[in-house]
Amino acid sequence: MLLILAIVLFIIAIAGGVIIHPILFALAIVALVMYFSGRRGAAI
Repeated sequence: MLLILAIVLFIIAIAGGVIIHPILFALAIVALVMYFSGRRGAAI
């Protein structure tokens, strides 16, 4: 679920442009970080 959310936010951020929508781009990065950190935590 988080992976899908991260991909959607990342695509929206790239389509909108980092300069035009820096907040969406930042949200995509945060979503990716949360997904990978959450997966690592679950693995441990």
